[in-house]
Amino acid sequence: MPLTPQATPTTYWLEHAWLGTHVEPGVTVEVADGRITAVRTGTPAPPPGAEALHGLTLPGLANAHSHAFHRALRGTVQVGSGTFWTWREVMYGVADRLTPDSYYALARAVYAEMALAGITCVGEFHYLHHAPGGTRYDDPNAMGRALLAAADDAGIRITLLDTAYLSAGFGDRPNQHQLRFSDGTADAWAERADALKGAEHARIGAAVHSVRAVPAEELGTVADWARRREAPLHVHLSEQTAENDACRAAHGRTPTQLLADHGVLGPRTTAVHATHLTDEDIALLGGSATGVCMCPTTERDLADGIGPAVALQEQGSLLSLGSDSHAVIDLLEEARAMELNERLRTRTRGHWTAAALLRAATADGHAALGWDDAGTLAPGALADLTTIRLDSVRTAGPLPRLGAETAVFAATAADVRHTIVGGRQIVRDGTHTRVPDVPTALADAIAAVRG
Repeated sequence: MPLTPQATPTTYWLEHAWLGTHVEPGVTVEVADGRITAVRTGTPAPPPGAEALHGLTLPGLANAHSHAFHRALRGTVQVGSGTFWTWREVMYGVADRLTPDSYYALARAVYAEMALAGITCVGEFHYLHHAPGGTRYDDPNAMGRALLAAADDAGIRITLLDTAYLSAGFGDRPNQHQLRFSDGTADAWAERADALKGAEHARIGAAVHSVRAVPAEELGTVADWARRREAPLHVHLSEQTAENDACRAAHGRTPTQLLADHGVLGPRTTAVHATHLTDEDIALLGGSATGVCMCPTTERDLADGIGPAVALQEQGSLLSLGSDSHAVIDLLEEARAMELNERLRTRTRGHWTAAALLRAATADGHAALGWDDAGTLAPGALADLTTIRLDSVRTAGPLPRLGAETAVFAATAADVRHTIVGGRQIVRDGTHTRVPDVPTALADAIAAVRG
């Protein structure tokens, strides 16, 4: 069932609504053609014909960084010794077995899990383009189109960040696993990406996998492609110190400096992770208004480290959040983890307000994905809403008056009661309306690719 806006006007009554700065009780939201047309406060009871959403309603959450197929690794790579690099070998094994059909089934289930977690839009960092060995499918974008269809059928929006991935390292040809990822040259990548088209639920962006995976002389081609289309451009940046060391050895500068030299940074660009940065790197990112997507649950799962999020924001970078490898799919957990990680690092509290963390999970996350018209409860915005229970064991008590703290520091994805996209209820009372048995869909899809 395609994701289309609600055809007839709908009215929702929100028991409690987060309006960007505070929680307001008794809010009526009117929706037509998939957008909010009016927000009325001071309505203590549902108006006639309105659908009541009991709990705390937020704008829909934006998951700004996803690798859908990594969900198949959950529960198998979280224990034992090793590093990011040993984890990567296991990840390659899953990637090797995916086909367009099996990727569609897996991604549909993963995106349905996201909807259950209150996520209404995902940024899919997509680099698994071709068949094993690098052979192109008859449709060179078969894998990307599978992801677009999966998001549509799961009922959420997607920004497909088609990713250039051309080398195994600085001067190294792709290894046998990475041949599936590579188009050979940035020009060939751009030609293939040109054939991708957006839709009501989908926008097309670009990504540089990393400075190790796109040769320096080809970075500008990817940046120019995104610039001409005014499209989002994302890049993995300095997730590992080994990448920084190799970049300095090859180019005499940090990855951030290399990206700046080749025109990759800027207000439509989002650096993902940005974990191991110099003071100059932080100034370059903030001074160019480059956004930064933090993925705390993955960064801790892979033992990457804690990035300088406070310093980046102080320098001018908007922060967004992603679940990346999907060790956990819970944007509320990502939001609180950013604050709690910083508390551990500095041994002080209160680096962000709960409202600021929610903005990273909503409006700023949507902006990083090119959906500037989403992420707020305001007239003209897309009618994407998430309602959190206030009567679970985590949220029960006098929490509503505390405002955004309820969502960020008490609730989890398990407390999401309703998810609405374009005015349509995708999750109703904790059940996905299009994929009723999400656990079975996940189990079947993962079994198909892991064997």
